[in-house]
Amino acid sequence: MQFGNDRQSMSHAEARVSQYDVGLRKYMLGVYNYMAAALALTGIVAMLASTSAPLMQTVHGTPLKWVVMLAPLGFVFFLSARIHKMSNQAAQMTFWAFACLMGLSLSYIFLAYTGTSIARTFFVTAVSFGALSLYGYTTKRDLSGMGTFLFMGVVGLILASLVNLFLQSSMMHMVISAIGVLLFAGLTAYDTQRIKDIYNELDSSDIAGKKAIMGALTLYLDFINMFMFLLSFLGNRE
Repeated sequence: MQFGNDRQSMSHAEARVSQYDVGLRKYMLGVYNYMAAALALTGIVAMLASTSAPLMQTVHGTPLKWVVMLAPLGFVFFLSARIHKMSNQAAQMTFWAFACLMGLSLSYIFLAYTGTSIARTFFVTAVSFGALSLYGYTTKRDLSGMGTFLFMGVVGLILASLVNLFLQSSMMHMVISAIGVLLFAGLTAYDTQRIKDIYNELDSSDIAGKKAIMGALTLYLDFINMFMFLLSFLGNRE
């Protein structure tokens, strides 16, 4: 009788584990789908904007460029602070608006770099991102200890970039780009594991949807930053 009870308990435990694995895979697939769709939307907007000379002149040749450059950052802060009070639909609309603005702000790369080098860099970034995210998802190693180090590294990177706006040092630019690639490579693995761990804290489908959007936003930013820093190395100027 005891043996039968033990087998029944084991069966229930295996069923719970199987249900958890299915739910986790569905959740992570949602995160990656949001991220991939946002990247596609950003790319389309950037390409279309780059084909309009008047629009490019207005966006990048006037003080409006500062609005276009800073608006996506504002959307990130807004979404991070307000998403818990927003509906799923409102959160999605804000996310898509952010992706469009990012496309507008990045449209200049299609004029600054050759299309071939942009495509090559995107491919390298996609492969690297996929490998790093897979590592973060599958590794048994706890990557949480990397968080503070990586965050401080990003803060230092931002400060160094601001200083180089005035120095205009090509050597410093290359060093910043190299460090940026390494930092966002580490963040890709770290953020993937953190997004996976967040799944354990979810208690409703509504919260799961919002968390998936925030996870997609995090990985999207990791991808875009890695791509832009790699483009400094691999991109051929027009």
